[in-house]
Amino acid sequence: MQPALPAILPLRARADVQDAWLKDRLDTLVPKLMRENGIDMWVLVAREYLEDPVVSTMLNATNLRARRRTILMFFDPGNGRPVERLVISKHGMGDVFPGAWDMEKQPDQWKRLAELVAERNPKKIALNVSSLSAFADGLTHSQHADLVGALAPQYRDRIVPGYPLAIGWLETRTPAEMARYGEIVRIAHAIIGDGFSGKVVKPGVTTNQDLVWWYRQRVSDLGLGSWFHPSVEVTRQGTPGVLREGASVIEKGDMLRVDFGIVYLGLNTDTQHVAYVLKDGESDAPAGLKAGLAASNRVQDAVTSAFRTGDTGNAILARARAAAIAQGLQPTIYSHPIGFHGHAAGSAIGMSEEQTFVPHGEHRLRPNIAWSIELKATKAVPEWGGQMVDFKSEEDAFFDGKTVRYIDGRQTKFHLIKADQ
Repeated sequence: MQPALPAILPLRARADVQDAWLKDRLDTLVPKLMRENGIDMWVLVAREYLEDPVVSTMLNATNLRARRRTILMFFDPGNGRPVERLVISKHGMGDVFPGAWDMEKQPDQWKRLAELVAERNPKKIALNVSSLSAFADGLTHSQHADLVGALAPQYRDRIVPGYPLAIGWLETRTPAEMARYGEIVRIAHAIIGDGFSGKVVKPGVTTNQDLVWWYRQRVSDLGLGSWFHPSVEVTRQGTPGVLREGASVIEKGDMLRVDFGIVYLGLNTDTQHVAYVLKDGESDAPAGLKAGLAASNRVQDAVTSAFRTGDTGNAILARARAAAIAQGLQPTIYSHPIGFHGHAAGSAIGMSEEQTFVPHGEHRLRPNIAWSIELKATKAVPEWGGQMVDFKSEEDAFFDGKTVRYIDGRQTKFHLIKADQ
């Protein structure tokens, strides 16, 4: 419950890792996605501080932002030849995207784009415009108008949505990334374990907000990123619901739940663990609380056993809920992909407020995607007079196309906080 903290790389070493990952992804994943979807040209446009969500993941370690306007172009010449990639930008992007704009020969960036398109004569030009997902909707209205206006009329009719390319790029995890993802999740687990201890939590003194800011500060001190502000809920015997907003002093006998995520090596984690603050004379959580945690584990099993390549997230939601309810459980399921983003590109498997149909739950599952298995089981706690309690859990996992495995295990017992630690 308190694993050792793995070594964290300095920035230069992180850059080497991430740039190697990027080159591998560009060399292998982009051609695969373009050919699977019958698209021979993909054009992405970003402006400084208004990056397309895809472009922001294609920048190398020394290009932290799109510069002025950055236009990326992929072109598949066919016949098994390599997919060409170019950048139409004043500043270039090193050897990741060879530069294709000489401003002295052609001062107009849009006209240069039009020249490159005409030279290659693509059958389909994919642009990132989507009403369904922000991840595939990175081309702003003005940039779309300028781009389309620059193209010769015959090419305007060849424009298609870039949705399958954008989502496929973002949601897919490579073997090299997965070789280190366990280490990233272990760092998150180690930080959670440190916070859920008597070294940090002093019953009767420490508030939930004190613990929240301890987590936030710890992440910063380690040189990591936070993709959301953590939260700590207090569930207490005799108090309906949870104590979350404002500052609530943590007391002995409380159940705590943290929602916590870090960013490291460009990848995100998203974890919810529970802890119990031991009363005097106790050595474990009450049996009813442990049964609630076990119930959430059983809902997890129902979800992970329902994954099928090619099924929609909505179909998996229905199958998982049916399996959990058949066991007498009261599930609420809201799982999502994770990777370059915390709530990442891909299909949803339910939402906390919607347990039947989610529009972006119609996206079909593909192999090699990391997931946050997020859910809750609601169960009565006998020791608390039958009080109904939500047992929330969230663990990061990986779907290889056949089975789901937890990237760094899952919580099956409470973190125990002793007052005298």
